[in-house]
Amino acid sequence: MEKVSAFLRRKDIVFSPKRYFIDAMSAMAQGLFCTLLVGTILNTLGTQLHIGFLTDIIVTLGKGDGAVRYTIGGLCSAMVGPGMAVAIGQALNAPPMVLFSLIPVGFATNAMGGAGGPLAVLFVAIIAAEIGKAVSKETKIDILVTPIVTILSGIGAAALIAAPIGTAASAVGKAIMWATELQPFFMGIIVSVVIGIALTLPISSAAICAALGLTGLAGGAAVAGCCAQMVGFAVMSFRENRWGGLAAQGLGTSMLQMGNIVRNPRIWIPPTLASAITGPIATCIFRMEMNGAAVSSGMGTCGLVGQIGVYTGWLADIEAGTKAAITATDWLGLVLICFVLPAILSWLIALPLRNWGWIGENDLKLDL
Repeated sequence: MEKVSAFLRRKDIVFSPKRYFIDAMSAMAQGLFCTLLVGTILNTLGTQLHIGFLTDIIVTLGKGDGAVRYTIGGLCSAMVGPGMAVAIGQALNAPPMVLFSLIPVGFATNAMGGAGGPLAVLFVAIIAAEIGKAVSKETKIDILVTPIVTILSGIGAAALIAAPIGTAASAVGKAIMWATELQPFFMGIIVSVVIGIALTLPISSAAICAALGLTGLAGGAAVAGCCAQMVGFAVMSFRENRWGGLAAQGLGTSMLQMGNIVRNPRIWIPPTLASAITGPIATCIFRMEMNGAAVSSGMGTCGLVGQIGVYTGWLADIEAGTKAAITATDWLGLVLICFVLPAILSWLIALPLRNWGWIGENDLKLDL
């Protein structure tokens, strides 16, 4: 057993929930962002602003009616599986040969996983990366052994578990979305609060939303919850962090407050209560849906990705004929839910907490 432990330490193989479900999931979200999400944004910019090189077909695969044509954005989106797998491998400290071998593994797994492909990629990429790390540089023909073992183990694992995992993830996501349509008030609160909390915790709300395929009304509630955390912390901590903190939290991440939350959990009350209010407002009053890329549901105001996701969803609905046009009410709901209400509610809720001494001087201070 000691020899096995020594081997695992030497190979940097650590069976840890933190490494697999925090580090790997956070990296997976970055892979999603750099492929699927960026591709969606580029396609939207090209279409809306009539930018020729973004709407031109640059690659055609196949011939005749079966040909698949890609724009720049389309190619980015098509690489979502490899992007996630490589990002996960990097988070697990995979050596270069293993890392590059994860490219075909990610592509195959995402395809086999169907609608729940992102979650399947998470599990399969972890398996393939750890097995690849185990054999890396153990033979004199490493240049052949490492990629072959990594690819075969990864695609073999994908053949066994990708479809069931993808189906299960998709089913859970559909159940949440169905429940939100059925009970928009209560589910609006639950989804908004849970996804918002996940955004501030050192886990990836974006990866969770992507893995579950969370869109529609539930996606809108998730956007509301994430915005409440980011904008809420940014505004309520303005006296401590000024403009730098406003930008870092409002357009970056509320995760910056995690250290302060550990020291004083009460500072989490205002944005969390705000999310419990804005969630049902989004689902019941404005019926705000997020029908863009599912990863956008968990991004909040980070780079305005959540808002871009809502907008691209509007465009997709119009193209599909399920929405007539983007209305003034749509824009009003987006602005109120994502920016105005989180700011006002979090600030107002924080005032009595400061007066009671629950939030003390510099409890929200960041080292910027």
